Amino acid sequence: MIKNIFLGLLILSFHNTISSQSKELTLTDAIMGGYSKFRPNTLSQLSWMSTENSTSWVTKDSLNPRLVKRAIDSKAFFSLVDLEGLKSFEELKDLKKFPRIKWSTATLFYFNYKGIRYSYDYQKKELNSILSLNKKGQNTDYSPDNKNVSYTIENNLWVGNNQITNDSIEGVINGQSVHRFEFGIYKGTFWSNNNEMLAFYRKDESMVSDYPLANYTTKPASATPVKYPMAGMKSHEVTLGVWNNKSNKIVWIKTGEPKEQYLTNIAWSPDDKSIFIAVLNRDQNEMKLNEYDPKTGEFVKTLFVEKDANYVQPLHPMEFLPNNVNQFVWQSERDGYNNLYLYSTKGKLISQLTKHTAPITSVVKIHDNDLISYMVADNKGMDRILYQVKVKDAKSSLISKESGVHKVVMSNDGMYYIDYFNNISTRLNVDVFDNQGEQQYDLMKNESPYKDLNVRLPELGKLTTNEGIELNTRIFKPFDFDPNKKYKALVYVYNGPGVQLITNSWMAGGPAWMPYFANKGYIIFTVDGRGSENRGRDFEQAVFRKLGELEIVDQLTGVEYLRNLDYVNADKIAVHGWSYGGFMTTSLMLKAPDVFKVGVAGGPVMDWKYYEIMYTERYMDTPETNEAGYARASLLDKVQNLKGDLLIIHGADDDVVVPQHSIDFLKNSVDKGVKVDFFLYPGHKHNVRGKDRIHLMRKVLDYIDEKME
Repeated sequence: MIKNIFLGLLILSFHNTISSQSKELTLTDAIMGGYSKFRPNTLSQLSWMSTENSTSWVTKDSLNPRLVKRAIDSKAFFSLVDLEGLKSFEELKDLKKFPRIKWSTATLFYFNYKGIRYSYDYQKKELNSILSLNKKGQNTDYSPDNKNVSYTIENNLWVGNNQITNDSIEGVINGQSVHRFEFGIYKGTFWSNNNEMLAFYRKDESMVSDYPLANYTTKPASATPVKYPMAGMKSHEVTLGVWNNKSNKIVWIKTGEPKEQYLTNIAWSPDDKSIFIAVLNRDQNEMKLNEYDPKTGEFVKTLFVEKDANYVQPLHPMEFLPNNVNQFVWQSERDGYNNLYLYSTKGKLISQLTKHTAPITSVVKIHDNDLISYMVADNKGMDRILYQVKVKDAKSSLISKESGVHKVVMSNDGMYYIDYFNNISTRLNVDVFDNQGEQQYDLMKNESPYKDLNVRLPELGKLTTNEGIELNTRIFKPFDFDPNKKYKALVYVYNGPGVQLITNSWMAGGPAWMPYFANKGYIIFTVDGRGSENRGRDFEQAVFRKLGELEIVDQLTGVEYLRNLDYVNADKIAVHGWSYGGFMTTSLMLKAPDVFKVGVAGGPVMDWKYYEIMYTERYMDTPETNEAGYARASLLDKVQNLKGDLLIIHGADDDVVVPQHSIDFLKNSVDKGVKVDFFLYPGHKHNVRGKDRIHLMRKVLDYIDEKME
């Protein structure tokens, strides 16, 4: 039994006063409106100027937008340059809109136009071309001084007009992200601070099995295979090269054996004499922070080792103190929550700077004056709150004064910050604060975009499991909700590692199709169970080696709550989710077949043996070392348990959860004589984007509605 009832944290007054003037929210608006009419107003290109405490942005004047600035001590803003002013230069005469800029000095900024990178000094009214950009270039990365640029063409790396690598072997890729974007990796190049060296990944996946995707737009269809390392199989091999601008030579970092290891969290020392790599073993239970010499490639030393019985997941590179180049900050969840640790470059732990019992989600800025600003997932993971800690005495202080989700952008000197803030009752406020949390002025306020529509905002809540674990919940009700009626229910699920569905933010993190569908007579319910992100190490690692087990327990705890509500029809509950949520949807339909009448599983993992190495082996180990866990999680041999209606949806070009998952499941359903519905989206990968998403959500919601009758 649930130990405490759902706690509705917010019920806005208009929930109980239904206006006859309210217009109906359409599905098209619900899906596409987030890009247009429901998008919050912001200041275009809002940023801090590089060397002064002034904010700048581009006005939305339709005919002649202007770049303006506002000083911290001023109530007015001043125009710096307008579009017509830029177009007065011959090179820019065809400019259609104000370009995206990046400040360099108090008066100079950079921007790109027609394959050229320019600098413009608004005080001198001086335009200069800096770089020519290759139109074929991808994965662009500018040097710190903005005077050089790296990019990739096909599988090779270039800097300016200089081709750095010349690999022609199929499956060898330079200068791009590796390890399938796990471990915080999002790019493949890393400039040194002095602009003279460029570290880059070289990925060799020639030994990785090809997965046979197909292009159905050709006649006949053509093969478009991708390299896909499945759990327990051969992985790709990664090395790190360092190109030197002066010598035009590459030094390969000697990261040693075994070749199947993960090179993560690349960082340069402030003097560029060392490069650091967090080297993680394939088992992902041991990480070594190693130092190397970028000029010789030689290993220098291991600063420290982190181990965990389950897994270590390094996500953030080391960050050096600006006033002490021999000390750096490291993020680790070794004490159960992601906290900050101060180390020397000799590998000595100087102090644990923070001791939060909620994970730190990011370091905003390491200041010159012994301070570090950082964000914490307070309130059981629901908020994102700004804190500061003094490096000298490790004393933390709360800066944000309002519960909700804050996104903070610090000024260059760290004295002020722009705060993008929203919560369950606030759409989006953009304000400027000093670094003690005192508001200086507001820049933008937003009202609810749904105020004239029949949209009822969600309610946040918490429930407690039999084990005494508190879980966050979200519920959408119909606009004309009547507690004396009986409503059908839809459980929207993900509940996998690395994702959090519910936050104390506008709409509680829920998409607009939820209130739309609620108005069809549904209660839309979500619970973030064990395994979800931002609740600490033990909460996430509870599912280690047994994916799809405790998550089901927690989802059924939520369903028990739903079934006990007087206004929910306990016989008409559906479930829907995508990716891990598709895995959970199918798991719930097969492992709790008497609970759900309908399920729609999008892009579902059906057997973890078919999913990629980096993610799967972190949470499940290999199929050889965890045979029983893989067998329990597999859904291929459980299709005979199905009692309700199940629709499976998959992208034909899905290179994340490959189509074999759904196809093998369908084969087993045929073998067992079980009826399963299936829909394939040609031309789409792991999710259905763009205008076709309207078709997708109509397919999902219509199926649920039809089968619930």
